[in-house]
Amino acid sequence: MKIVTVVENTAVNESFQAEHGLCLYIETPEHKLLFDTGQTDLFQTNMEKLGIDPASIDTVVLSHGHYDHGGGLMRFSDLNNTADIYIHEGAFGDFFAGDRYIGINKDIKSIPRVTVVPGDMKIDDELFVFSGITGRRCWPTGNKLLKEKVRGELVQDSFRHEQCLVVSAEGKKILIGGCAHNGILNILDRYREIFGSDPDIVISGFHMMKREAYTDEEARLVRDTAEELKKMTGTMFYTGHCTGNKAFVILKEIMGDQLGAIHTGETIVDF
Repeated sequence: MKIVTVVENTAVNESFQAEHGLCLYIETPEHKLLFDTGQTDLFQTNMEKLGIDPASIDTVVLSHGHYDHGGGLMRFSDLNNTADIYIHEGAFGDFFAGDRYIGINKDIKSIPRVTVVPGDMKIDDELFVFSGITGRRCWPTGNKLLKEKVRGELVQDSFRHEQCLVVSAEGKKILIGGCAHNGILNILDRYREIFGSDPDIVISGFHMMKREAYTDEEARLVRDTAEELKKMTGTMFYTGHCTGNKAFVILKEIMGDQLGAIHTGETIVDF
């Protein structure tokens, strides 16, 4: 199995370009897939440098309905019209950060082989997607700025459109998320409901990024999250994108070698 970061906010070196977004390439015994596509067609440039042919992709999973995760999907459809694409039914909502629209292009619905996912779905023996995350332990405070327009009114986004991917291959279970808007601890609680154990590896943004200094409460939430993740002694975590440098430093101080960072152009998993 191999997992490579195709797009992330930072790059492993000057050979690769970065943008605020996420795209992961995942190769298993049965699949070559993309998890998210970043916000532009940058995924294509970086895939070329990595020697990955977009036409070889057989599956795409979109984590949620924000532009920085699904913005490359229309370009991908120009390069590949045979891949199966899995998108949660709620991802076509009208999402905003303040007054700024951050949703995905509605034309994505017309891409061939799009499957609109209503909830949990077993794709095959290797791939499973789930949503239905309702817990609020250490819920990221940055979510309060994110809204959905419902019947003409902007309301707090519930992030019901967020889905996670579980890859089961090579004797491992790998949990992959986009921004973990629902909170990584709540996502893990939902994972345990379904699978009855902890994953071997978790790769996800934690949505803790903030330009200003953390309040005491925000810093405490980051520390509390790290302390809970540290208890999962058999699980390795990789994070980036929306986690932010300030949060990563706090998490790393507590979690040590149990936490790694992801960067564009870098291989995360290879076994």
